[in-house]
Amino acid sequence: MANRIVIALGGNALQDNPKDISAEAQFRAVEKTAVAIVDLIEEGHEIVIVHGNGPQVGQIVSVYEKASDVPNMPFPECGAMSQGYIGYHLQQSIGQEMKKRGIDKEITSMITQVLVDKEDSAFKNPSKPVGSFFSKEEALKLEKTNGYIMKEDAGRGWRRVVPSPEPIDIIESKILKSLVESNFVVITAGGGGIPVINGNHGKLEGVSAVIDKDLAAELVGEIIDADMLIILTAVEKICIDFNKPTEKRLDLITIEEAEKYIEEGQFAPGSMLPKVKAAIKFVKSKKGRRVIITSLDKTKGCLEEKVGTKIVDSDIF
Repeated sequence: MANRIVIALGGNALQDNPKDISAEAQFRAVEKTAVAIVDLIEEGHEIVIVHGNGPQVGQIVSVYEKASDVPNMPFPECGAMSQGYIGYHLQQSIGQEMKKRGIDKEITSMITQVLVDKEDSAFKNPSKPVGSFFSKEEALKLEKTNGYIMKEDAGRGWRRVVPSPEPIDIIESKILKSLVESNFVVITAGGGGIPVINGNHGKLEGVSAVIDKDLAAELVGEIIDADMLIILTAVEKICIDFNKPTEKRLDLITIEEAEKYIEEGQFAPGSMLPKVKAAIKFVKSKKGRRVIITSLDKTKGCLEEKVGTKIVDSDIF
């Protein structure tokens, strides 16, 4: 049975070596990712892809920060740039892999704006580091000259931090649904989408923020009425008591169990926590929806539900 599936690609799907953030290295990594995605397309499933952009948007921001004779580029524009070139790599790699297998299917990327609430509490407590590391003196200068908020990052130096608000809606949702209904493979909400707010007189305004890509993928899933959300990350399964003698890998959990683990503080913010939150929200949104969290190399086994951690509604038992 064919499924409509949203795939959320983590950083490991775009980078083999975190220290090599060149365009060439990313393209090589994406060629491997394309094989796993096209395996699902070949089985007849409808695929929509959401990807992260952390290293890439940070690199773009850093270039402008270091180029003293070039005007500063606003953060939303940097996010749009990252959507464009990551989407280009995915289109090329997946398109070529489909062609190699004789699959007659079109693929496209969308520059995607995602609506957030300007009153979101995240705007009062920016916490998402982006861009380069600086000395304290350099950081203070950037705060004064560019209006950045700078924070010390784990003893490694000072970095700019931006808010990470919750996604509310996708501005291009009608286009997205139309493309999916037309049987396109669609790449959308890259990096969580370009965050925008409703400004004066109903005008959309881009804001300096980063939306979590897993929460954006969940929203995409609701908009296109997906059957399944696959979140690909660096580990095969979710663990509780991570890195402790009592560590346990989870094969299947209910949303109630997942919520209990969140209350216990089992999942790290900025790592597994948003993935589990996205999974809970997606499963709750409609009866029968399911989520698999696993590693890229296990993608093909997701449909047989033999790999990763499956998050389900307790009503199925």
